[in-house]
Order: sequence, then C-alpha cells, then structure tokens
Amino acid sequence: MASDEEKKEEGFMDKVKDFIQDLGERIEATLGFGKPTASVTGFHLPSINLEKADVIVDILISNPNPIPIPLVDIEYLIESDGRKLISGTIPDAGTIHAHGSETIKIPMTLIYQDIKDTYDDIKPGEVIPYRIKVNLIADVPVFGRLTLPLEKTGTIPVPYKPDVDIDKVEWDHLSMDETAATLHLKVENKNKFELGVNSLDYDLTLADVPIAKANLSKSAAIESEGVGYLEVPICFRPKDFGSALWDIIRGRGAGYSMRGKLEVDTPFGPMHLPFAREGGKTLFKKKNSDDEAAAHDD
Repeated sequence: MASDEEKKEEGFMDKVKDFIQDLGERIEATLGFGKPTASVTGFHLPSINLEKADVIVDILISNPNPIPIPLVDIEYLIESDGRKLISGTIPDAGTIHAHGSETIKIPMTLIYQDIKDTYDDIKPGEVIPYRIKVNLIADVPVFGRLTLPLEKTGTIPVPYKPDVDIDKVEWDHLSMDETAATLHLKVENKNKFELGVNSLDYDLTLADVPIAKANLSKSAAIESEGVGYLEVPICFRPKDFGSALWDIIRGRGAGYSMRGKLEVDTPFGPMHLPFAREGGKTLFKKKNSDDEAAAHDD
C-alpha cells in the first residue's frame, strides 16, 4: 500500500494535470481554437488522351483558429474496385491562413499502360469506377497533429482510339487542274461512352500523292460503341497523280493512307484521339450517282 507521503504526491500531480487541462480548455475557449474541416469539392480531368489522364482534386480546408495552420503532408490514393491505381505523398503542402478557407489542388497523373500492365482485365474503351482517398495531416495548436480523412467516388474512362476509314468519295467538281470532292468517313467508336466530334485534322495521300489537309464540314455525335459518318471536303490536282490517274479513271481504284486526330467532347471532358489507316483501295463515284463506291482494304 502507498504511504501517506506517496498519496499526497499523487494528489498533487493529479491537481497539476487538472490545472493544465483546465488552462488549455480556457485558452481554447478564449482564443477560439478548433479543429479544421475539409471536403472534396472537385475532381477534374484537365487533359486526357490515349496514354494518360491528368487529374486534379480540389480540397476545401477551413481553419477556425486565430493563427495559421501548417499542412505537414497530403497523402492520396486512387483505387478501382479495391485495387490501387496510383498513390503518393505531397510533403510541406502549405499553410492555411487564420480564420480562413482555402482550396488546395492536388495534381496526379494516371498512366494507362501501367494500369493495363498491372490489371489485364481493364481494357481500352472501358469506363471504370474510382475511389479517391486523401489524408490531410496538419499541426493544430492545442490538438496537436491531426489527420483529416476524405473520400470521393466516381468513374473515369480508359479511352481507345477510333477506327476511321473512307466509306466513299463523291466528286463536286472535276478538272485536271483542280478537283473538289467530298470524303465520307466512317468512324467506329470503340469506347463505352459517347464522342462528340468537333474537328478533324489529318493527312491524306492518294496514289502516293499528298492531298492538302481538309476541315470537317460539320460536327457529329457518335454513340457509345456506335458508328458515325463525317463529310469532309477536299481539293487536289489530278494531274499530280501521274500514271495513277488512269487507274482511278478506269475504276481500278487507288491506294491511300490517312493519319490524323479527332478532337472530341466526352462526358469526361475534351479528348484528342489519333487514328491511322493505310493500304486501302478507294473507288470513286460522281455526286448523285446511283452507283455506290466504297473504300476497301486489300
């Protein structure tokens, strides 16, 4: 059993602890110290293509205290169906001003090839669920080091390049010095989300002769895993084709190649989708002709 002297010492220490706790609570009440709050206010994809997706997560942090609060670290994780896609830590993430609120932007990048190499069941063209977890670690007076856990869920695409081919070509004006035509392009959307085609940039060669770049005549919407058609006006000089011109005139067709990109809108933001097609044979018809002419692969 403890002696009377030991009991007196324990009683004294208890009083000191109570005094310190009471003093801390009074200082907290007087100066207005409190725990900071935080929430995820945004998930953005400022840039997305076939190789990667740049992600920015907006975190709104409010500091009710009369002094600034330093953010020690920000830890983040993006997972899909419980599988990690990317994780990292941002050290010394800044300071939240006294009695203020600030939005912290957390940048990260998803590399699609890394995801496909790790999880072979995630295929191009799919839309996958995501869960983002963020831990904000801050030093707060009175409370000490605090961790504020945050989460947000949603979906993110793994885009796939479209299949673009020449369906047919119609003459608008024909002469040896200058010929105007309309390309009818068939675009197959292999993604599980809609594409709104805004512009088309491509290089077309016909019979190994470069044809000037053309502009998309009108925009088009292509459904998820659907097919759409684009009309593109072109202008070229048939006499530049040399002997290949006679093959075209005789209906034997001419080899062609196309390389370019589509600028599209998607439910996830704008995308730049490249495409390429080579080695085909294109047959031609005059505009309003009853005979259809299509592009065929060898």
